Amino acid sequence: MYLCSRRGTNMDFELQNTDTASQARAGKIKTEHGDIFTPIFMPVGTQGTVKAVEQRELKDDINAQIILGNTYHLYLRPGTSIIEQAGGLHRFNGWDRPILTDSGGFQVFSLSSQRKIKEEGVYFRSHIDGSKHLFTPEKVMDIERSIGADIIMALDECTPGTTDYKYAKESMQRTHRWLDRCFEQFNSTSPLYGYSQALFPIVQGCVYKDLRTESAKYIADKNADGNAIGGLAVGEPTEVMYDMIEVVNEILPKEKPRYLMGVGTPQNILEAIERGVDMFDCVMPTRNGRNGQLFTWQGTVNIRNAKWANDFDILDSNGTSYVDRCYTKAYVHHLFKAQEYLGLQIASVHNLAFYLELVRQAREHIIVGDFSIWKTKVVRQLNQRV
Repeated sequence: MYLCSRRGTNMDFELQNTDTASQARAGKIKTEHGDIFTPIFMPVGTQGTVKAVEQRELKDDINAQIILGNTYHLYLRPGTSIIEQAGGLHRFNGWDRPILTDSGGFQVFSLSSQRKIKEEGVYFRSHIDGSKHLFTPEKVMDIERSIGADIIMALDECTPGTTDYKYAKESMQRTHRWLDRCFEQFNSTSPLYGYSQALFPIVQGCVYKDLRTESAKYIADKNADGNAIGGLAVGEPTEVMYDMIEVVNEILPKEKPRYLMGVGTPQNILEAIERGVDMFDCVMPTRNGRNGQLFTWQGTVNIRNAKWANDFDILDSNGTSYVDRCYTKAYVHHLFKAQEYLGLQIASVHNLAFYLELVRQAREHIIVGDFSIWKTKVVRQLNQRV
């Protein structure tokens, strides 16, 4: 088995506190673009931008400490040549805080009618123009070097939650072989822009405890700077997802950050924090926001509903963003009915600020030592529909 080399990596994780009644943790990830205080939610900037939100808002109002970019989308458009000419994604999009890139594997595998999975990699057609491409572990590492994120992900296969055992095992083993090739390529190349990058491997194994156990042990043995849990929230029951998190976190090293990929609702995030997860991302706050769903401390709001047409209270009395203080439910309802772009922006900023405040308060209660009590109360509130 090929072992990870950490040579030249300047990322560090400090575990600062653990909740007395659960596995919840508070920590600090050090990168060359700044510190990340965990637990943390990472807004998704698929194509080098968080949809409907500008960088000033991400920094000053939402206080995002790290954002994501997507390897698949950035590879296809604008392409690595443009990003390299710009000096990397940080300079291209004007974001001077940490960035994480996924491997593009989830996007490729979601194109089930346009891709073929082979041992060498994944053949696929572009969703833009139908052109043919091949993602190998080596090529993905080269693309992520070109993009220049602080944290980059290994190429893996994300199987649906309904996958049968035989294929789930074959897929997991192939993901492990790809991981070895990712590390070989990563360790034989250098960062392009004068700062180090950290490579995270990804635990797979679908909903099968023995496969998740095997994969978590394989990943833990890599001694990487951090570890990710993939292939959850893809069709399996929620309780099964929580069970798989518990299985994996019993094995993944406590001194390394744990990243649960693509999850999820505010309730999902709090449950995963309680089980020892440190990092999260999901398109839900921006995607749902653009469709009129607002997450508030009183519960979820469908701002399109007629009941808000003459409600002149602010969006969220406990909200922390400027949009919560400046705009009423009636006004945002009007913007959505009139199909004004400002409505999408307000909803996106509000939801992202809510998610960031949620994990900030979670961290605060972990440090104080009453996270589990606070979490139970908050989940009860969040389950309400206003």
